Amino acid sequence: MKTHFLTKSGYRIALVLSFTLTYPTYVVSKDNLINLDYQDKIKLTGKVSDSTAELPGVYVMVKDSNTATITDIDGNFSIEIARGQTLVFSMMGYQSKQIVYTNQASLKVELVQETSTLGEIVVNAGYYSVKDRERTGSISRVTAKDIEIQPINNPLQALQGRAPGVNITDLTGVPGGGIDIEIRGQNFMGNKLSGRNNPFYVIDGVPFISDALGMNNGNLSADLFLANISPLNAINPNDIESIEILKDADATAIYGSRGANGVVLITTKKGHQSKTSFTVSSSTSFSKVPKFLDMMNTQQYIKMREEAYSNANRPIPANAFDINGAWDKNRYTNWQKELIGDTATGQEFSLGVRGGNEFSNFNINYSHSENTTVFPTDKGYKRNSALMSYNYKSKDSRLSVNSSTTYSNQSNNLPTADLTKKALTLAPNAPALYKEDGSLNWENSTWFNPMAELKSHYENKTSTIILNSNISYELLKNLHTKMNIGYTTNRLEERRIMPHTMFNPAANLTSESSESYLSNQNHNIFIIEPQLNYVLSKDRHLINSLIGFSYQQTDTEAFNFTAKNFTSNAFIKNLSAAKTITINANGKKQYKYASIFTRINYSFDSKYFINLTARRDGSSRFGNDYKFGDFGALGIAWIFSKEDFAKNFPWLSFGKLRMSYGVTGSDNIGDYSYLDTYTVGALYNDLPTLKPTALFNPKYKWEKTKKFEVATELSFLKDRLNTTIAYYNNRSSDQLVGLTLPTTTGFNSITGNSAAVVENQGWEFSISSQNIIKKNFSWNTNFNISFVTNRLISYPGLEEGTESSFYIIGKPLNIVKLYKYEGLDPETGNFTFKDYNGDGKITSADKKYITNLSPKFFGGLQNTISYKNISLDFLFYFVKKDSYNLNRYYNTPGVALLNLPAVMTDYYSDSNPNATYMPAYVGHPNDYLATPFIESTATISDASYIRLKNLAISYSLKIPKLKIESARLYLQGQNLWTITSYKGMDPEFIGFGYLPPLKTFSFGAQLIF
Repeated sequence: MKTHFLTKSGYRIALVLSFTLTYPTYVVSKDNLINLDYQDKIKLTGKVSDSTAELPGVYVMVKDSNTATITDIDGNFSIEIARGQTLVFSMMGYQSKQIVYTNQASLKVELVQETSTLGEIVVNAGYYSVKDRERTGSISRVTAKDIEIQPINNPLQALQGRAPGVNITDLTGVPGGGIDIEIRGQNFMGNKLSGRNNPFYVIDGVPFISDALGMNNGNLSADLFLANISPLNAINPNDIESIEILKDADATAIYGSRGANGVVLITTKKGHQSKTSFTVSSSTSFSKVPKFLDMMNTQQYIKMREEAYSNANRPIPANAFDINGAWDKNRYTNWQKELIGDTATGQEFSLGVRGGNEFSNFNINYSHSENTTVFPTDKGYKRNSALMSYNYKSKDSRLSVNSSTTYSNQSNNLPTADLTKKALTLAPNAPALYKEDGSLNWENSTWFNPMAELKSHYENKTSTIILNSNISYELLKNLHTKMNIGYTTNRLEERRIMPHTMFNPAANLTSESSESYLSNQNHNIFIIEPQLNYVLSKDRHLINSLIGFSYQQTDTEAFNFTAKNFTSNAFIKNLSAAKTITINANGKKQYKYASIFTRINYSFDSKYFINLTARRDGSSRFGNDYKFGDFGALGIAWIFSKEDFAKNFPWLSFGKLRMSYGVTGSDNIGDYSYLDTYTVGALYNDLPTLKPTALFNPKYKWEKTKKFEVATELSFLKDRLNTTIAYYNNRSSDQLVGLTLPTTTGFNSITGNSAAVVENQGWEFSISSQNIIKKNFSWNTNFNISFVTNRLISYPGLEEGTESSFYIIGKPLNIVKLYKYEGLDPETGNFTFKDYNGDGKITSADKKYITNLSPKFFGGLQNTISYKNISLDFLFYFVKKDSYNLNRYYNTPGVALLNLPAVMTDYYSDSNPNATYMPAYVGHPNDYLATPFIESTATISDASYIRLKNLAISYSLKIPKLKIESARLYLQGQNLWTITSYKGMDPEFIGFGYLPPLKTFSFGAQLIF
C-alpha cells in the first residue's frame, strides 16, 4: 500500500529506523539498505511503476545477497549492484520481476498486477493448504471481503446465507448472546442447544471452545440468553482473513473424533509485503426491533376480560385490578414501545498497522466497540480486542515462523431478564411506570413495575487470549518439519445482582432480602502438534505426504455461589459480607486428548487426485477398553476438463468430479461420564455428605459418523460462470444417550451407546457468475441453496424407553408429536381434536400427528455491483420451514390478567359462532381442552421467510494531496426487510419472550495511509 503521510525526508528516516530495528544485520545508508559484503559495484537508480502510476513500497533485492531496498513514495529506488547480478522486484498484488544488470545507468521497471483465477485460490484445510481446484473435499469459504461489509459482533453471523449446508440461527437480539450453528443437519440425539452437534472450532491452528458459555455456570443468563453465550463473541470479525467450513469426510477425517459435526477454521489477518501502512476506521450503528406484535388495545382487552367473568357468572375479584376499578380502564400503553422500543446504538473504533517485505511481515490491530440495547437503559455490551501477528521466512526459504496473539476483553451489563416477555403480556391499561416525582409507580401494590428490573442487573466479564506459534523448517529437499504450539485461555465471570430496592417499598424489605449470585468458568487449552511433510515429484506424478502427532489438554474450573442477607447493599458484590453463603457448585475437570494423524495425497498429471487421511485418537472421556478410536477417509477427484475430449467443448473452461467416503467421530459427552460420580450433599452431623450422580459404565465407546459425498464442479465461458452440485449422505451410529434404567436402581438412566442410527442426506447447489466485467463497471452474483433431510433410521428398544415420546423411527430428530386440531365446534364453542384411538376422549394416546421443525431448505442470493469508486453489495437469505406460532404461548381469552395478540379477539360468542378461539371465560368447564390446543397442530404454521440480510454501499477514493492512500465511506444494513406470512415478531428464532434479531443501520469511514 502507498504511504503518503510523510515527506520524503521523513519517509526515509522512518524507513531507516524500521529496517534498523527489524533487520539489524543490515547497514543502513540514507537511501538504501546495503550488506557489508562488497565488490566492484555501482549505485543504480531507477523508478518502478505499474500501467497507471508509480509504485511506492516495492521490494527491490539483489538476488542471492542481503542487499535490498524499497521504493519511496514516488517509486524511486537506488541500490548498489555489480554487473551480472540479478535484481528482483516484488510487491503484494503484482507479479514479481527479475532483471539482470548489464551496466545500465538507470532502470525503469513496470510491474504487472496479478489477476486471480479460481485455479490460484488456496483454501485452508487445517493441517495443510490446497488449491481450490485441486481439492478432493467439500470446503466452503467466506473471506474478509464478505465479512467486513456486515455490521455484526460474531463471526458466525457472517456465514448466514453465504456457506452452503451451514444453517445459522441468531438466538437473540441482545448483543453478546448466542448463535446456533448446524452443518449438514443434526447428527446426534439430544437437545439442539445442548452443544452435542456443535462443530469443532480452530483459530489460527489452535482449538477453541465449542460449547456455549454460561450453560454450566449456574444459568445466570437463562432469562437473557437462554444461558447460551457464544464463545466466538471474543473474535472481532474485522480481524478475520477467512473462514473455511470443512464438511465431508475427506475434509474432516484428519480431525478424527472432532470432525463429525464439521470443522470451522478461522484465519486471522496477517501482514503483507508492502511499506508500513496505517488503517483507522470508525463506525456508528443504530438498531431497532424490526416488527412489533399487533396486540389488543385497551377497549378490546377490557371487553374480553369483562366477558370472561360474565360468561362464567362470577363476580370480578379483588385481584382483577385491570377491570375492578383499581386501574384506569381508559388508559393505554404500547408496552412494546416502552420496554423494547428504544434505539440501540453501537460505536466501533479500530487502529491498525501492517507491513513487511518478502522475508518478514507484521500486523497489529486494536478495536474498541460498544453496543447498547433496545431496553430503556444506556448500559450494554463492550468489547476491546487486539490482534498481533508476525511472520518470518529466511532468505533461503528453509525456515519460517508464524505467530499470532489474539486478545479480547468483553463486558455486558444488562437487566436480569429480557423485557420482551413483559412487553408482550402486560395489560394495555397497566399503570404508568413513574410517578410525577420520578420514582417508580407501584400503584398501591397492584403490580410489579417492569422498570424495577433495571434496579437489578446481570453482568458478565469475559477475557480471552489465543496464542499460536507455527515453526517450519526444511530438513532436506522437500522434507519439512513443522511444530504447531498453541494456548487458549477463556475466563467468564457472571453476576446477578438483586437488591431489595427493586421490590415494592411497601413490603418494607431491607438489605437482608438482597441477593447476589456469582459464577466463574475458566477454560485453559494447550496443544502441541509436531509434523513431518514430504513432497515427492517425478515426471507427472506428485505425492504430498503428512504425518503428525497431536496432544491437547483442557482444564476447566467452575464455581457458583449464592449470597443473601447483607447488612448493606454497598457490599452486595462482596460475597463475604453476606450472612448466608451457599456454594452451589465448585469443581475442576481435565480433558486430555492425544492423536496421531497422516495424509497422503497423490496426483497424476494435475488431473487425477487421490487423498487418503487417517487418524487414531485417544480421549480421557472413555474407559480403558475404549480410549482409542480410529478414523479415516478417502477422497478422489478427476479434472476431466483437462482430457482431450473436453477440447470439443470450448464453452467448458473447467470440469471436475469428486467423491469421498470416510468415518469421523465424536467424544462430545462431557468428562468423567464413564465413572461413578458424586456431588456434595447436605450436612449430616456437621459433616458433608455425598450423593451419587452417575453410574459406572466403562464400556461405552466413540460415536461414529460415516460420511459419503459425490460432487461436480463446473466452470463455463472462461470462468465467468461457476457451479457446484453436491450430494451427501451421513450416518451417525453408537449414539451416546441416557439409557433408561428401572427406578429401583436409584437412577433414571445410565450413559451408554445406543444402536440408534441417524441419517442426514441432502443436496447443495451453488452458482457464482461474473455478469458484467467492464473497466468501470462490474456485476457479480452468488447463489446457493441447501436441501437437508434428517431422519432416525433405527433405534432398537425405542418403544420400551421414555424417548419414544420424542423420536419416531423414519422421522427427523427435530419433530414434535401433536394433537390433530379439527377446528372450533360452532355449536359448543369448544376446540375439537381427532380421536385417533376412538375412545371418545382426548388423551396423550391421541398425540399422533407428526410435524418436522427443521428447515426443508435454506440459502442465499448475493449481488455485488461496482461502478468506478462506488460499490453496492446485498444479500437475500431465505428459509423454508414450519415452526410454533402465537397459539403456543398465549392462554384462552380472558383467563388471566395478561394481554393477548389482536387476532385473539376472534373468540366464540353467540354473535360470532365461526370464531377461531374458545369463548372468553374464567374457569371454563372445558378448560381441559386448552392444554391439547397448545400442543396441537393449531400451534404450528409456516415460518418461511425471505430476508434482505445485508446491504452495503461504499465509496472509495485516493487523496494524494492529503497523503491518503485510500479513504472509504460506507453505509451498511442488517436484517432490513423480511417477507413472511409468519405472524410472530420474527420467524428466525422462535422462542417466546426473547428479543429477536434487530434491524441495524451502520455508517462509517476507513482511512489507509
